[in-house]
Amino acid sequence: MTENRLKNLALEVLGCFVSALGVYSFAVAAEVPVTGIAGIGAILYHLFGLPIGLSNILLNVPIVLFCFRLLGRDFFLRSVRCMVLFAFFTDFVLPALPVYSGDRFLAALCGGVVMGIGDALIYMQNSSTGGVDFITMAIKVKHPHLPFGNLTFGAALAVILANGLVFRDVDAIIYGLILNFLASYIINRMMFGFNSCMLALIVTDDGPAVCEAIDRAVDRGSTILKAYGGYKQDRRDVVLCACSSKQLYEVEKLMRKLDPNSFMIMLQANEVQGEGFRRLVLGKEQKHR
Repeated sequence: MTENRLKNLALEVLGCFVSALGVYSFAVAAEVPVTGIAGIGAILYHLFGLPIGLSNILLNVPIVLFCFRLLGRDFFLRSVRCMVLFAFFTDFVLPALPVYSGDRFLAALCGGVVMGIGDALIYMQNSSTGGVDFITMAIKVKHPHLPFGNLTFGAALAVILANGLVFRDVDAIIYGLILNFLASYIINRMMFGFNSCMLALIVTDDGPAVCEAIDRAVDRGSTILKAYGGYKQDRRDVVLCACSSKQLYEVEKLMRKLDPNSFMIMLQANEVQGEGFRRLVLGKEQKHR
């Protein structure tokens, strides 16, 4: 989520359209079960012809009221906006457009990827389309260490099984698991994987000189950790620097020239938050004093 409200709104609208596209034009069109309230809405659509978007709004009311206090007013208002947008796209826009009518397995693959992209765009704006999203968001706020995509996939299982029982279709359960596994994977990668980076640990005799050189070369800050060798017990500096893969290559070249005798360890960091890196906010925004 950025400080630019118009950009956040544009990403919300795009996320709602892409998510609705994955649900309506791929999953529902191929009768592949989807998760949460949207999945229940798909069941009602196939059984009674009820509009998916309208069902999504009506079924969300008790869940919204239950999670309102925990997630906060701003999150609630953004989510209501996304629910309305999702309903508008599924009930009015997408029915006027062509839907995918090919292989069911391909529909599950494409639907999972498209849904994952759309949902991640919505979540990254600290919003949701309601329903089970509210519940998983609430769990994530209480237990931030749990991967969001895993929570989403776990919440999907009951609805997938319900779809399979309603339509007496074992294949639907399998396709539903594939679709929702892909969606969960994409959500995890977009929400956390895109903020991954490389981590350099450089053992050197002159930490300040290395930090200054890194700052000049790749415009990245670094931290000096005081250490000593395990064998000779001699004092050393360990420079820690988080950077991109391209920047790490430049740091590696720099160290070969600046200190050929240095010892450098390169690691993959799954998530980095702080100055120079995007910070993910879920639920109530933290107020800084």
